[in-house]
Amino acid sequence: WLGALSARARRPVAQLMADYRDTALGDATVYPRSYDASLLYPIARQRGRAELGLESGALPFAGVDTWTAYELSWLANNGLPQVAIAEFTVPADSPYIIESKSLKLYLNSLNQQRLESELALQNLLQKDLSAAAGAAVAVQIFRLEEYAACRPLGEPYGHCLDQQNIVIDSYQRNGQSVAVEAGTPATEMLYSHLLRSNCPVTDQPDWASIYIAYCGPKIDRESLLRYLVSYRSHQDFHEQCVEAITLDLINQCAPQQLTVTARYTRRGGIDINPQRIVGTPILHNVRQVRQ
Repeated sequence: WLGALSARARRPVAQLMADYRDTALGDATVYPRSYDASLLYPIARQRGRAELGLESGALPFAGVDTWTAYELSWLANNGLPQVAIAEFTVPADSPYIIESKSLKLYLNSLNQQRLESELALQNLLQKDLSAAAGAAVAVQIFRLEEYAACRPLGEPYGHCLDQQNIVIDSYQRNGQSVAVEAGTPATEMLYSHLLRSNCPVTDQPDWASIYIAYCGPKIDRESLLRYLVSYRSHQDFHEQCVEAITLDLINQCAPQQLTVTARYTRRGGIDINPQRIVGTPILHNVRQVRQ
């Protein structure tokens, strides 16, 4: 076998590599060489909301989508590359969401763009993202040395649902499966790290921790965990999954106050963190350990 190994070692590198040309691996993505705002691809929110039975107009919730871009880079006027982390806050009542890969390509188009200051970058991002979303998008830029202090990792308060010893055999969303307990109303935070949904464009898995803070009839924890796990084979955008969860809790549990926050893990250097609120906000917006 040593002789065979020696002969193999003398073969050209190209002959040693497995041939994956008949697979989808490595399909070309054309990365932009220069700034191009037209790369941003808006998707109408109403398309997903119509599937949830929401008519256009007033929404039964408020909220925002907070995006974090960890791979932000541009050039100073002297050509020296700059890096930072950016947060984009998109209002839930904006007409459009922005498809995440298009945002990545757009941000990459800034890599060779010379800008005179961080403020110039912030203004450019705000202008382009607001135009794509159809509403004012807030932009905040963090230097790396300040980000950890401004957005520290945090452990959630409340009760984790994940250690229940229950049988689960359904992985398709069923909003009617959530139940309430008879008796005294509750004010509590329940959370799970087991939320998984799937991108409707690429079918890639999206992983998240989900936080549900509410005041109202006490939610049955076993039924809630089953419900959240039922998203495991569900296809939808991050924002629409959170809106579906919010609506199902409204319809099944009738809370007086409700805040639903999902902290998704990053993909392509970007994480998306939708939050939907009914009544007075019960805020939880701490960066989670997987982020």
